[in-house]
Amino acid sequence: MAGSEAVVRLPRSLLEKLVKAAEASGVSLEELLVDRLVEALDPRDRAEAYWAMAEEYLREAREELEKGNLRQASEKIWGAAALAVKALAYEREGRRLSSHGELWEYVDRLVRETGDESIGDAWRTATAMHVNFYEGWAPRGEVERSLRKVEELVSKLKALSRRATA
Repeated sequence: MAGSEAVVRLPRSLLEKLVKAAEASGVSLEELLVDRLVEALDPRDRAEAYWAMAEEYLREAREELEKGNLRQASEKIWGAAALAVKALAYEREGRRLSSHGELWEYVDRLVRETGDESIGDAWRTATAMHVNFYEGWAPRGEVERSLRKVEELVSKLKALSRRATA
């Protein structure tokens, strides 16, 4: 079932409201929906869903990069980083991070706790990719390097999770 997708049909008026809610939150429509759908899961399954989506976004970022779609690749890179941070927070503390500010604060705390500055560096790289989705300024080489950094970030965060010790 890995890599499977679903198409959901919504009334245009509802879709427009969801798009506006996503824009107001500074996330893609897909990320907004994933976040809300994860809430409906059993608490034991929520972190796993975030981890799975982070991995899926990394896969999709590679595909978009191969197609030359730098903006979509950039947004998937950002999404992978954000969902991995959310997964770790939920897994370690049962805490749902729901804003950009909470994500930044949690990453800052991780850097302080671990002493690993590369976590913060990779997070800032992911954030630059979020901006690139809207602005389209980053050249292909920067998007490629950002993907590698975020892949490393996801691996490091997984190593900090209970999954690594279980």
